[in-house]
Amino acid sequence: MLQNLQPAGPGFLGPNETSVALFTGSSLGHKMRFLICGLGSIGQRHLQNLLSLGEDDIVLYRTGKATLASKEFARFPVEDDLSRVVETWKPQAAIISNPTSLHMDTALPLARAGIHLLIEKPISNSRVKVLDLQETLHESGAKVLVGYQFRFHPGIRQAKKMIAEGAIGKIDSVHVYWGEYLPDWHPWEDYQLAYSARRDLGGGVVLTLSHPIDYLRWIFGEVDALTAEIGNRSTLAIDVEESADFELEFNSGVKASVHLDYLQNPKRHWMDIKGEHGTLHWDYADADVGWSTSSTQDERRTAGTLAFQRNEMFLQEMAHFIDLIRDDGNPICTVEDGLRTLEVALAVHQSARERRKIVMKELEGARL
Repeated sequence: MLQNLQPAGPGFLGPNETSVALFTGSSLGHKMRFLICGLGSIGQRHLQNLLSLGEDDIVLYRTGKATLASKEFARFPVEDDLSRVVETWKPQAAIISNPTSLHMDTALPLARAGIHLLIEKPISNSRVKVLDLQETLHESGAKVLVGYQFRFHPGIRQAKKMIAEGAIGKIDSVHVYWGEYLPDWHPWEDYQLAYSARRDLGGGVVLTLSHPIDYLRWIFGEVDALTAEIGNRSTLAIDVEESADFELEFNSGVKASVHLDYLQNPKRHWMDIKGEHGTLHWDYADADVGWSTSSTQDERRTAGTLAFQRNEMFLQEMAHFIDLIRDDGNPICTVEDGLRTLEVALAVHQSARERRKIVMKELEGARL
């Protein structure tokens, strides 16, 4: 198990993390001008990864509300007017890393200008605004990658591959557990003021930790129905849910149970996948996957990357963003993916609020 992984909440490069360019293809071509919108911890991580990939033509759009200072800011022009940025600097690509509730207000004018976008997860806290973005993209032709970086985790990718190859046969059930202690995410700031803890900024454990919804969809297909409970025991004195438990029913026939919370200390994030011929187990702290089958009870493990560090997911994500723009490729996580995951997250809230099972088809056409 790796001992130097940073907390899985959003964050910049930690003292034990390194930036190693994992992609050596077209990302080494001509440079582009990037705009970074939001310079909190994740915005600064993206800034550092752009630099490590040789991209240093960068403009910063910020409101001055970030609580984390950085010497890197002094190197780049800073603007506080988005229209002026587009007209004056004419960026080719932009990273939307401001609070969730502000994503679409920032992304829409940039998309209209034909600027390619990497939008941090979750894509928004409003379904209708994402529909507006889809219409804008159809007109402008801009490309969008949604930042669910766990699609680049080697363990998740290996589990997806093994399931597709039938390593444990037909899947019976899936269990995901992800708990973290919110006050430890960003020790330099008051966690109660962070977007993850504020309803007005699109926070709460369901949206903020929506990665399992995305990677489960990626592996097992779309969600047909769900039931959920969410909780706030006021342990952290925040106005959003601190925990959530929900059951997902996929169109593939697979059922998954998911637990999320802001209260687990030390953090834990794992997934168990039970099939007719065996079990797969993935743990966030490991880059490999353990599995056992009915023919042998001895656990075997895939050959993981012992030097895996959290930032590698973000670095590969950024290289993929650059490559899909230059090579006219397809994003590994599309706007449609971001919208589907958002719809499930919103349905989790609706199920908990109405205390009933939600069938996803019910939400078609809803202005959420």
